[in-house]
Amino acid sequence: MNNETAIFALDIGTRSVVGVILQETNGSYQVLELRMKEHSERAMLDGQIHDVPAVASTIMDMKNELEQKYGSLKKVSVAAAGRALKTVRAEATFSIAGKPMMTKEDVTHLELSAVQQAQATLAAQQHEQSHHYYCVGYSVVHYKIDGQEIGSLIDQQGTEATVEVIATFLPKIVVESLLAALQRAELEMEALTLEPIAAINVLIPPTMRRLNVALVDIGAGTSDIAITDLGTVVAYGMVPIAGDEITEAISDHYLLDFPLAEKAKRELSVNETVTITDILGFETDVPREEMIAAISPAIDRLAEAISKEIFALNGGKPPKAVMLVGGGSLTPELPKRLAKQLHLPENRVAIRGVEAIQKLNVTPELKVYGPALVTPVGIAISAKQNPVQYISVHVNDQLIRLFDMKQLTVGDCLLAAGIPLHKLYGKPGMAIVVTVNGQLVTIPGTYGEPPRLWKNGESASLDSFVQNGDRMVVEKGRDGKKAAIHLKELIDELPHKTVTINGEPYEIKATVYQNGRPASLDGEVHDRDIIDVKMPETIAALLEELQLSHLLQAAMPYTVHINGTTTEIKPFSGALYKNRIEVKPSASFEDGDMIDIIPQKTPTVQELADAKQFRLTYSIPVRFNGEIVTLTKQAVQVMKNGQLLKENDIIESEATIEIVEQVDETFIFQDIFNYVEVDVPSYGTAFHLLKNGERVTFYEPLAPGDHLEIVWENAVQKG
Repeated sequence: MNNETAIFALDIGTRSVVGVILQETNGSYQVLELRMKEHSERAMLDGQIHDVPAVASTIMDMKNELEQKYGSLKKVSVAAAGRALKTVRAEATFSIAGKPMMTKEDVTHLELSAVQQAQATLAAQQHEQSHHYYCVGYSVVHYKIDGQEIGSLIDQQGTEATVEVIATFLPKIVVESLLAALQRAELEMEALTLEPIAAINVLIPPTMRRLNVALVDIGAGTSDIAITDLGTVVAYGMVPIAGDEITEAISDHYLLDFPLAEKAKRELSVNETVTITDILGFETDVPREEMIAAISPAIDRLAEAISKEIFALNGGKPPKAVMLVGGGSLTPELPKRLAKQLHLPENRVAIRGVEAIQKLNVTPELKVYGPALVTPVGIAISAKQNPVQYISVHVNDQLIRLFDMKQLTVGDCLLAAGIPLHKLYGKPGMAIVVTVNGQLVTIPGTYGEPPRLWKNGESASLDSFVQNGDRMVVEKGRDGKKAAIHLKELIDELPHKTVTINGEPYEIKATVYQNGRPASLDGEVHDRDIIDVKMPETIAALLEELQLSHLLQAAMPYTVHINGTTTEIKPFSGALYKNRIEVKPSASFEDGDMIDIIPQKTPTVQELADAKQFRLTYSIPVRFNGEIVTLTKQAVQVMKNGQLLKENDIIESEATIEIVEQVDETFIFQDIFNYVEVDVPSYGTAFHLLKNGERVTFYEPLAPGDHLEIVWENAVQKG
């Protein structure tokens, strides 16, 4: 054996340790030695070493046996068990209200925050620190904007962005316990890989990893699952059900000791009839189909458990194909039933054995192992071709060692350093809350800035790749500023109306009140302010705003108190018209309305008498000595505050007057002498009063049209 080209690999499993010595010649591989040694006691559980000295003893025994044949062995390639991987679902939510469209960096930050939430959830479940786990991969289940699922968050806007991920972690203790066991066995770890990656690397070349394929390694106690897509391994999982479930079903049904049931299960995959001997000593030949029917429920349970985990890891959809490896994959009818559970054609689920490993010289002896040998050989080949190594980086001067499972990024380094990503973004500035016309309005502060990242002194992003020895510095983004806004920014445009008042156009604008006081639009808004934008609602309020209230005062009704009764006299009252229709001052108005205000009139006594239709005087016409004379006397007396008013005197609104009617409206002859002058002759003093040619006295009642005369006797005789 050429030790320079030989590869020594160990598959350290729960039940046993498998050792492989592989020889590489001109790019092809040949298995020189394959040995299996069971643990003397239960030193491992679900892929995790619980008793380091016991496991180291098993490894040492195998090493010593192989060294007797192949010489000194100093270095070994190993794999961490896929069943040790922990898969957790988690989501992260980020408020994006008012934020510019989301960038790729924002989305990466949100995804890593979800991964960190998954890391914290896992740590809480295991009562450990989150940085005790390596993240070996994650896949996005879905993105959401405001609760609605969406294909991508880049360039999206909304109120709240959410991402849900499935993240897979490897406990650091798994790697550390492997190192400790090897050190006790006097071996140095040459290369490290993961069991699912080992199988994938030898069965699914990189050119095929752009396909969505599931690889299932069905062992004795667990079934390990890995999913490839878009050129990489996107998810890992495990179900605690595998080949032993089938063995136990055979044991229970046919009353077989477990080792005999295991032997019967293996014969079942190659023979048409299986010979069994139960615990009572009876030997029976059981047809293959009969035994399959007896254990059918157990096969269905195994297929269902694996399919459910594949759906969960693959975002709820089936993969394009499924590859089965491991001894448990030989379970009868398992590929067909698994295809049915996954809604795939039967030819899309297949068992892959060592013959499927490229560049491996497969001997008849190896074919016997079939799919059970894929993982041990895969560990040897992939640990050589694609070794997983530790790299060391510095994050804010803190030394971090990472498990180089994939192309590591700055984001991976921050996760490993335990830096809380959700706290790296600057906090949003304080918002202010104001009330605008009775409605609460929240004005947010500016958004916090994203974290600032440097790698080796140069600006970097969360998805920038890193190499061994890189130094990273991360600074929290600056916090946002408190909200600051002026009234003119809060109120886009003040409402306004144009009206015509008594033929003159007026423009009225709304007034802004801040905490009950008129405010300028240039004023600053403060938290808890009460902002009201008020437009006059009535004509009375409009006139007050325009400082024209005096017009409305002049348009009041004209009322007068006559003999103790208050009376409105319409002809003298003021009036308010909107678009030629009389309205009250409390009436509303609209843009373009025409408003006319008719002022109140102040009448004279005569005008008031005319309006109230009562006579101030009583008159009759008569003739005196041939000339027409009009006799007049007061019909009523109008008194104000005890003073007699003349017909031209003014009576203001709200005045109190008294109207006194005169009882005697009869004129007598002597009343004529109040309107005429009588010339008395010097030669006579005797006279006669004549009415319509007849003699009358001074007290003779008169009627309209009477002819009156005064005749002097001496003058008549002389004449």
